[in-house]
Amino acid sequence: MILITLISARMLLFITVFLALDVYSFIGIKSLFKKSAYLKLFYFLFFSAVIVSYIGLLNTALYFRETINNSLISNLLRGFSFSFFIFKLLFVVFLLLNDIERILKLSLHFITKILFDKTKVVETKSRRKFVTQLGLIIAAIPFSSMLYGITLGKYNFKVIKHYLKFNNLPNSFNNFKIVHISDFHAGSFDNIESVKEGIHLIQEQNPDIILFSGDLINNDASEIIPYISLFKDLKATHGKFAVLGNHDYGDYKNWSSNDEKEQNQKELFEYYKAMDFNLLNNSNKLININNETINIIGVENWGRPPFPQKGDLDLALKNTSNSFNILLSHDPTHWEIVVKNHPINIDLTLSGHTHGMQFGVEIPGIKWSPVKYIYQHWAGLYQFNNKYLNVNRGFGFIGYPGRVGIWPEITLIKLNT
Repeated sequence: MILITLISARMLLFITVFLALDVYSFIGIKSLFKKSAYLKLFYFLFFSAVIVSYIGLLNTALYFRETINNSLISNLLRGFSFSFFIFKLLFVVFLLLNDIERILKLSLHFITKILFDKTKVVETKSRRKFVTQLGLIIAAIPFSSMLYGITLGKYNFKVIKHYLKFNNLPNSFNNFKIVHISDFHAGSFDNIESVKEGIHLIQEQNPDIILFSGDLINNDASEIIPYISLFKDLKATHGKFAVLGNHDYGDYKNWSSNDEKEQNQKELFEYYKAMDFNLLNNSNKLININNETINIIGVENWGRPPFPQKGDLDLALKNTSNSFNILLSHDPTHWEIVVKNHPINIDLTLSGHTHGMQFGVEIPGIKWSPVKYIYQHWAGLYQFNNKYLNVNRGFGFIGYPGRVGIWPEITLIKLNT
């Protein structure tokens, strides 16, 4: 009963904040358009957006309670609701700052008049209008970007290439091409044709090996069924290998029983086999070319709590030779805490997990995302002495059904001696 009361109180608080943002932003925008011939159009557009955002909010609640399934409409509604919320939040910040300043100046004016019998100019209407216009423009930039993110941005696949030189790489592996993919999140997709384009882009890289660093699904193994044939058709000279990510254990769903959850895991393993992927659960595989070898090592998920720590690097390294080592480990914190200082040298670690938060800025000279304040290594290539970590930005998406600035990634890594 107490839990229900707490949930209800939180929901009431959230709805109150939502309504307050609507009212405050309406008043602010209305002040800009009150003398415009397009006032009625403004009313229509604003209240239409408000209605759609509340439908999206309801959709979000039902989605996370597993009451409705994912779909294009569902993704667009949730994405719009979140995008409009961010728009209103930014706009209201400008209005609040302006109103606080205005109240302080009015207070100062009142005090000055009482104490010194002097009148001071407080603020002109033109300045308030300017600040409101500025706030509207600034709030519109991320809003329009996020609308692009939930429509086209989430399928704006990018091939990112890295050329890495290693002194200990066997000569037979010179120009060896690795395609690294991560975080497919099959249950989030709403356009199978767009997904096909991304998977075909993987094959176009003509890989020697394909390495997948986890999170094939969101929760249910059945999510991957529509894409099994696409993954099966992927060809790589020396095979396809994968490890599990935190979502692959089904920990974020309320199962009716432990048996049902265990059955879901067994089905996922079978689907990996059907896709011709070798699942490395704390194990390794030797790749041989002209009697020269490298090790492909895979660990189960290992991350900071609350993420599971099922990975066992020592077990995965058992019976490996002293050759060149490539590790698949879903969470990059594993590299930071365990891998980079391990007594057995791991030359290259491939991770994912962060998605780059699916939101940020990556232009020449600037690389930023809010996720950098959570993860030290969150996107791209990192180096420690002679060891490398590549954090893939993810093929799919989850939570916010889109991407802004941090695009879905296919990584091509070419090894050189």
